[in-house]
Amino acid sequence: MINWSNLDTLFLDMDGTLLDLHYDSHFWLEHLPNRYAQQFQLTPEQARQKIIPMIQAERGSLNWYCTDYWSDRLSVSVAALKAEVRDRIGYRPHVTEFLQQARTAGLNCIIVTNCHPDPLALKLEVTGLDRHVDGIVSSHQLGKPKEAIDFWADLQHWTPYNPATTLMIDDSIPVLESALSAGIAQCLAILAPDSQQAPGDPHPTIPSIAHFSEIMPLPGMRQNLPSRS
Repeated sequence: MINWSNLDTLFLDMDGTLLDLHYDSHFWLEHLPNRYAQQFQLTPEQARQKIIPMIQAERGSLNWYCTDYWSDRLSVSVAALKAEVRDRIGYRPHVTEFLQQARTAGLNCIIVTNCHPDPLALKLEVTGLDRHVDGIVSSHQLGKPKEAIDFWADLQHWTPYNPATTLMIDDSIPVLESALSAGIAQCLAILAPDSQQAPGDPHPTIPSIAHFSEIMPLPGMRQNLPSRS
């Protein structure tokens, strides 16, 4: 599934890959419409009918991920509303163990995320995820989303890497297709990004897993495990 012997860099999506996507799903589909309804004297269903199509229309663009953009469009403080449900922020299964093994194996582990800096700071505050990786780059620093093929060339200015020895792990197939088109040698899809939803179907050509336990222990880690005998 993965040629670990030919890797020196590991790019990792955050939401839906390292962190449970349930937080974001709940916020955009439930909490935001409910709070919007309260502020503008609508029913929750009326609020959803207004907000969800607006959000879907921006899918794949940087605006889709931008809390400043949605605060302006909806006349609410999205960052403040996100903080109201911070208790739902959490890791996906086996993430910290996987990151520890990857770094012990000598891989340069970099989070490459579309998350806006404001919710990114909140998630790092809650989880301490930044302590488990070697760096974090937000697409907002580059001014374009990971779905854009030229994103990956621009990423070199923030964290130099060799595409031939890089693995990208993400729950977004459009992002992985973009990475492959830009020359990233290996990609891996996450099929179970949201703990409250059933796993998705495998991609016909991109390898996939539901959880990191399926590719653990990493090569070189097995000798460090307790004996089963």
